[in-house]
Amino acid sequence: MSNKFGEVFLIKTNERYSGINELMEQFNLSEFQGDKVAIKANFNSADPFPASTHIDTLTTIIKKLKEAEVEEIILAERSGMGNTNDVLERMGVFKLAEELKFRAIALDKEDKKEWVKIERDETHWIKGFYISRLFLETKRVIQTCCLKTHRFGGHFTLSLKNSVGLVAKRLPRGLYNYMAELHMSPYQRQMIAEINRYYHVDLVIMDAVKAFISKGPEQGELAQPNLILASSDRVALDAVGVAILRNYGVKTDISKGKIFELDQIKRATQIGVGAQSADEIELISLNDDAEADLKNIERMLAA
Repeated sequence: MSNKFGEVFLIKTNERYSGINELMEQFNLSEFQGDKVAIKANFNSADPFPASTHIDTLTTIIKKLKEAEVEEIILAERSGMGNTNDVLERMGVFKLAEELKFRAIALDKEDKKEWVKIERDETHWIKGFYISRLFLETKRVIQTCCLKTHRFGGHFTLSLKNSVGLVAKRLPRGLYNYMAELHMSPYQRQMIAEINRYYHVDLVIMDAVKAFISKGPEQGELAQPNLILASSDRVALDAVGVAILRNYGVKTDISKGKIFELDQIKRATQIGVGAQSADEIELISLNDDAEADLKNIERMLAA
């Protein structure tokens, strides 16, 4: 992809089909022709948007990739709040996969050989962790996330946090619970960021038509920014996402302090995942209605 780190496109709309199409056209999807694409959506639970990816968002992304004549599309997911297979069934993902001819995989049903060990190295993971082989070996990776707070220690769950669903809770027939370690660790937010060092993304779509500004990830007080965003830079996108949450009255601890000093974002910058500072973020609005939000986001980033 030709888009540079730090670029974040945004459009003010609640029409997902037109909005996501316009956002994806800012990226050179012709480069995807003939490639296999892995998709990580946000199906942590079977709760409705913004707890989970809206089915219209997923549909639009899949259809746009089909237009680009990709060879194969595989959506893979591990749910943290429910059985993944049941979550994908209830959210209509398997039905959509039949209709649009793509594969949908519940990662917690995968064999041990489909997981790759990431050693502890310089991470905060005591035993390292296992990440889905699919997302390491597939040439093209697309992520789609929601905009919400996280009351179980993550503080916010945007594109960086969405990567937790690529990590095994337990290996098949294994005893060690990597998610228990994550959620009990005082370094949870740093550990979240560290996952992102080990796989690339070509494009992330953030559906911020609605957002949770309290609690999260599956419930909370709703705001309605009516924004959809796209970037190839997870750090820049999450920084902008936090700015939007602040702009719409977030009720949690992330309402204070410099955005690039928040644990997830700070650690991600340290390990080279994306933009190193707010100064490296370039916001690009695709319609006039987004201009007021753009100015507020810039103010929040600079604060």
